[in-house]
Amino acid sequence: MAASIYPKYPPDLTKAQFDHLITSIKDYSIAHGLAVRPQPSFVPPESDPAGVLATTAPVTLFPSLFPRACFDEAKAIQKAYNELYASIANDEEWLKDIVEELAEVDDFIAKLWKVHLAVKEEGYTQDLSLGLFRSDYLVHVEPSNPSAKPEVKQVEFNTIASSFGGLSEKVGDLHRYLYNTSCYPPTPSSSSGTASNLINTSSLTPNHTISSLSSGLAAAHDHYGPSKTSNQKCIIFLVQDPERNVFDQRPLEYTLQVTHSIPTFRVPFSSILLNTSIDNTHSSRPLLYTPPHSPESVYEVSVVYFRAGYALSDYPDETAWTARHQVERSCAIKCPTILTHLAGSKKIQQVLATPSSPHLSRFLKDPAVADRVHQTFTNIYPIDDTNAGREARAIATDEGKSNGYVLKPQREGGGNNIYRAAIPKFLKSLPESHWKGYILMELIEPPAQENAILRNGEVQRGQIIGELGIYGACLWRKGENSPTLLENEEAGQLLRTKGRESEEGGVAAGFGSVDSCLLIDV
Repeated sequence: MAASIYPKYPPDLTKAQFDHLITSIKDYSIAHGLAVRPQPSFVPPESDPAGVLATTAPVTLFPSLFPRACFDEAKAIQKAYNELYASIANDEEWLKDIVEELAEVDDFIAKLWKVHLAVKEEGYTQDLSLGLFRSDYLVHVEPSNPSAKPEVKQVEFNTIASSFGGLSEKVGDLHRYLYNTSCYPPTPSSSSGTASNLINTSSLTPNHTISSLSSGLAAAHDHYGPSKTSNQKCIIFLVQDPERNVFDQRPLEYTLQVTHSIPTFRVPFSSILLNTSIDNTHSSRPLLYTPPHSPESVYEVSVVYFRAGYALSDYPDETAWTARHQVERSCAIKCPTILTHLAGSKKIQQVLATPSSPHLSRFLKDPAVADRVHQTFTNIYPIDDTNAGREARAIATDEGKSNGYVLKPQREGGGNNIYRAAIPKFLKSLPESHWKGYILMELIEPPAQENAILRNGEVQRGQIIGELGIYGACLWRKGENSPTLLENEEAGQLLRTKGRESEEGGVAAGFGSVDSCLLIDV
């Protein structure tokens, strides 16, 4: 971690102030749905056999410091990132060479590509695609340059199940409520204590994730057009079952139903074949949904929003792959399609970011925009037989050199990465032919700061790292050479914060907490 660029923060609390703050956070969180289902390690299943309990989501006691210029830049380039990944998903021929190389060593990627090829052979009937994306960043300060300005560097780009849009807006509201009710003591913005309060209305960032992400889904629903059958249209959320993160997803559903008047249903990924079917009498293959609680009702599905299907564990047998194929071959608008899902592979990020890579300009024609996006890349290398790959192998197999890197597979969700000195031993446990399924990424050096996290009723204090996620909503129509963007919006932000000692940042996976940004000028 780089040396701190931040003022002393957060403020010290008396016991009375601390007790009042914790009580306020607990009550506000439950009252406003800032919650998760408890982990089995916290509430054993036998203590809650009906699955009715919820607990406060892991949150920070204070909003975390974040450089205003870095925040503004990450927000400003999100539309360019939306366009970039829509263009990649549109370019099947470019994707093909990369995906087929990965498929040789990654069975999950191979099976996704197999589904695409099967639908392509039959013929796709939907040329619209929806992306609810999230681009994740860390603040980087070059350790070797004491006068270096902080920059945002991309950790990864998410094209499927980009979570915590619902909770991120709520935690921002929580921190604003705590400020407005004087739960936070004064925090001078300079060491002299003469400047205005560090926590103030202008430094607490507003957020709009729930309305923006819901509007993206609603726009896709509208562009789907009229029902192709005699049934009412609906949107379905494909979810894991059980789902601990249900309270993150529900606000989007409720907004779709209340604000946009769109019937919206949750369908466990394992129940796709039980509750949906395709009307094969219609040439466009509309997807039909029959709610198990109302078997006399049949809906035509306009949009399928994947909040599951990104992990290998979601496909325990061939039936799950048959289900994914059924959804993909239908004319429902997918969020994401198989090709958009594959575009989010770590390998794609590596191909774009490898030093001297020519690929970024293929998709972003404006050199100034491409350069701005490129500035957010850190060094990422393949582990293959190319010149860059051989350089990466020398680093990854050396315990000393690998200490500044992370090894990533083509997986979404937390807990998959290999860090630092553990990389050489891990690689030696794999056949060398499988190494090309991984990328080697230079670790980003965020500046030190402190905060406290409330998790499972316990407060954990210490140095923390905050990872900023910027959401994007993008709807496009497939084109021969490039996509036609019908909607392209920045859609709010997420700050996930973890203890400095934690390598992973997933909140649902038990590593991180939900946070909001306190913007400061550095």
